[in-house]
Amino acid sequence: MLEEPPIRVGLVGTGFVARWRSQALERDPRAQLVAVAGRTWESACEFAQTWEAVPCPSWQHLVEREDLDLVVISSLNHQRAAIAQAALEQQKHVVAEYPLALNPAQAQALLALANQQQRLLHIAHIELLGGLHQAFLDYLPHLGGVSDVRYCTINPKHPAPRRWTYSLEQFGFPLIGALSRLHRLVSVFGQVESVTAQARIWPGAESDYYRACLCKAQLRFTSGVFADVIYGKGDRFTEKEHLLEARGVGGLLHLTPDGGQLRQGEQHEAIAVGSRRGLFAQDMQRVLDYLCQGRPLYLDPRQSLYTLSVAEAVRQAASQDGSVRLGDGDGFE
Repeated sequence: MLEEPPIRVGLVGTGFVARWRSQALERDPRAQLVAVAGRTWESACEFAQTWEAVPCPSWQHLVEREDLDLVVISSLNHQRAAIAQAALEQQKHVVAEYPLALNPAQAQALLALANQQQRLLHIAHIELLGGLHQAFLDYLPHLGGVSDVRYCTINPKHPAPRRWTYSLEQFGFPLIGALSRLHRLVSVFGQVESVTAQARIWPGAESDYYRACLCKAQLRFTSGVFADVIYGKGDRFTEKEHLLEARGVGGLLHLTPDGGQLRQGEQHEAIAVGSRRGLFAQDMQRVLDYLCQGRPLYLDPRQSLYTLSVAEAVRQAASQDGSVRLGDGDGFE
């Protein structure tokens, strides 16, 4: 059933992602930002004033409002599942950043609830909309069959920030909280057969926050492709790195957000990589296209939930310093 615009939106979150969501809603006449909830009453009031919305004392109050059609969840990772459940129970459509939950079972329960309530549950994976991913898709066929992939993102921070993204409780295991690092590859290469992993956390002066983390995972896809994923952040690193490489019989594909090369013997072809700007607006536009016109979305939530099961296998592999096989029951769609 299609919704009549304007879609009345409640937003949970007041950080930079929430600001980008609000900008997208402001520019689309099919939506209206009605209410906002933040981590504190003060942050909700300040944010709501900027975007001419009503501040709510908590996300619980927001999801209970009868004048909302859609709840957009741009909150801390560990809160997301509870907010999504409450919103769905109140017959609201839901848009959530990744990961939907910090464990696969909880995420599966939320998808079942959305289906039961006949409401949209969209998990935003804006990495699939950006120029880096499009260049990756466009040039992979030139490799004549991929044998192995390396995806490395290192983000130095000096000093390490005392914020939720440096908390295992609030952010989750590194490659669960940063689920896009796995999903970029899973969306292309499909089902994963097994994973091995190592992870290290450097504790901070306060027990709730760490100084740095490094997580390395090797994925073996059922297609035979091997992938190495490296994710690190904090004060143990000095050089920033964002590199995506794929190797095949036809050459080497080397990509960064600033550009890339296709290397085939002595021939090196320069690759332009599109901008990362406006991705939240694109995601929001596609959600409204779906709700108002019934146009298909770019992502089935089951795909994100499958990647979450892969990330959980990575967490288990790192904790036991061994290999974890993914069964057929994990269900790649």
